[in-house]
This record gives sequence, C-alpha cells and structure tokens, in this order.
Amino acid sequence: MENHFTLKFLKPEPEISAFVESIGMFHNQGAEAKEVVVLPDGRIDLFFWKPGIEDFQVTLIGLETAPEQRFIPPGTNAFVVSFRPLAAEYILKTSVADILNSAKNLINDFWNFDKDILDDFDAFYNRVTESVKALIPTSVDNRKTKLFDLIYTSNGDLTVSALADQTGWSSRQMSRYFNQQFGLSPKAYCNILRFRASLGHIAQGKLYPQYNFTDQAYFIKEIKRFAGVVPKELSKNKNDRFLLLSVLKGE
Repeated sequence: MENHFTLKFLKPEPEISAFVESIGMFHNQGAEAKEVVVLPDGRIDLFFWKPGIEDFQVTLIGLETAPEQRFIPPGTNAFVVSFRPLAAEYILKTSVADILNSAKNLINDFWNFDKDILDDFDAFYNRVTESVKALIPTSVDNRKTKLFDLIYTSNGDLTVSALADQTGWSSRQMSRYFNQQFGLSPKAYCNILRFRASLGHIAQGKLYPQYNFTDQAYFIKEIKRFAGVVPKELSKNKNDRFLLLSVLKGE
C-alpha cells in the first residue's frame, strides 16, 4: 500500500543545538486522516502548519507526560521546531508551565514567518536557524546549562540530589525552577527522558531494560505509562502510528 504520509527531522546547526534539538516536517498527502500517538519526549514544539482545510497557524505545544492519540487531517502540511527546555526561557522568553499536556496558538506572523514558509522546507530550516541565532542571549545561567547537559547526557538517569550536587543548586531551588518554568518536577522530566532513551532500544527490538529500571516488570510498567502499550506492542508500531518510534527507526 502506498504511504501518503511523509516525515523528516534534521539536526540543527551546532551553534543553536543547546536550544534546538531538531527541525522537521510532516505531510499527510492521503485522502484520510492519519492516526498517530504522540509520546512524551521532553521537547517543546513550535508548529508552523496548515491542518487540512484550516488556515495557516502557529502553535506552541508544551511538554507532555502521557501518550495522546491524534488524527492528522488529509492535506496537512506542518513544519516543526523541537526545542530543548532551555529555549523556553532564553529563546521563546516564556514559561510553558500553563501548557503542560496542552498547547496555545501564537500570532500568525511569529518570527515574521507566514504561510508561504510551508512551500520550502530547506528555506524554513535556514530561516529558523537564523532566527534562533539572533535570539541567543550573550549570557546564560551556567547552572541551567550544566543542569540540562547532565540530564541529556545521562538520559535522565541521575537522581535530583545528584543533579543538585553537580550544579550547585539545591533540590528545592531546582524543583521550583522546573515547576514554574515547565509545569512538572525535575524527577518527572528525567523519567520522560529515560523513557525516550529506551525507545531507541525498543526500535531495535531490545525489549528489556537498558537504564536504571529496577527490573523487567518495572520497565514494562514505565513503558506502558508513557506509551499506553507494553514494549512488545510498541516495537511493532502498527501503521507507523508512534511517530517518535518511526523517526528513531529511520535514524
């Protein structure tokens, strides 16, 4: 059967990689809505898109803590900037705590982009890169930079107390920052990254713990909590509905 749903995600230029994790697109060229399951991945997504017959929109999506089933209308064309959390404060200059597991529409000419930007993904990639470069501040709190470096390099496999020891923040200060800026605790965020790191192994058919899970039963429980299904069913990815897993398999 011909696949009318296409997606592509590219890594950003190194200069903006502390704030942007990927720049991507998806397009539903089919005649029917595409069922997808959005999995928690620890990213903040900025969509420039035209969903089906609706008008061009710019939508900011906060962090997710649970799987969500969505249907992408036929004719949808979407370009996406996937931000690391540090970008909320320093690039987007806003808290995203109020859109945890939710989203909000922004002005349609955000970053001076308009509907014509959807005509050329390469041009979009370049304009996003230049827009983010122009917004990078001259000074960033070193504690926050180190904090997210530790979280990402460990795939969320460090305790909050270990993060506090290595960054010079107290656990209370760190928790206050996470809850005010992102709407969840640092432990909850680390659990999401640990789940996401496990997806790479599940995509390869490795259905057993790779990180600091207590045992197989706990691993299965955590995967089901974040994906809605057990690892075996997730790895099958029937109809490519788990988009994040499809991306990982393509890498």
